[in-house]
Amino acid sequence: MTLVEAIAEARRTAELAPVVKRIPYMEWMGIEMRVEDGSVRGLMKQSDMLIGNYVHRALHGGTLGALLESTAVFELLYTAEAENLPRIVNITIEYLRSGKDADTHARAFVEKLGRNVANVRAIAWQGDESKPVAAAHCHFLV
Repeated sequence: MTLVEAIAEARRTAELAPVVKRIPYMEWMGIEMRVEDGSVRGLMKQSDMLIGNYVHRALHGGTLGALLESTAVFELLYTAEAENLPRIVNITIEYLRSGKDADTHARAFVEKLGRNVANVRAIAWQGDESKPVAAAHCHFLV
């Protein structure tokens, strides 16, 4: 099955795991994607290899960025019916509070979908969605 076929199947069945398995970096980091209430939710499982500051047991900022970007990409793939992986133009990440040594959740919203470019906002939180640890604004070529 090609990537395009896997994406089409994931959109049809709302099962994103087969597409995630085609991206080794996501699987290595423990990032999962699933569809809840018609939109994509990302989950990055707690792991010692994700820690950037061992004194405070805080997540490395790059791991939060990877979760946010991945969630934004999968939201585009699922809701915007893109046939290929969107290519990142730029991403701005806002680190709002320290990410603790715990599971981290994320969701994304397509703010604008044009013919060539999409703007997506993503947020990540731990435990309480109203207290995000990071947010990102992404621009993609679609």
